[in-house]
Amino acid sequence: MAAKKRDGEPLDLTTKILVQIRDELKKTNERLDGMNARIESTNERLERLERRQTEDGVRLATEVVAVANAVGQVRDLLRDQRVDRKTLADHERRIAALEKRSA
Repeated sequence: MAAKKRDGEPLDLTTKILVQIRDELKKTNERLDGMNARIESTNERLERLERRQTEDGVRLATEVVAVANAVGQVRDLLRDQRVDRKTLADHERRIAALEKRSA
């Protein structure tokens, strides 16, 4: 152990430098602990964001399927209306022909 002066300071320069290094290391470790806590908090936020993104993706996929089904139904209705129009036009033509013959 190094001899100490009356005011508590180490006598030799090497001991003084080692004490300063130790004190700086303590401060560095405290900063690292704070940084680790911030990184952990950031990781938790990223995990929450990833879960939300996954949930949103599932929701969007479900809605896309629902929209695709609705579009298919509309397409079928339009196709049926087109067939109905052709049938109606055919019936009107035939009725007109019958009216001409009976007149």
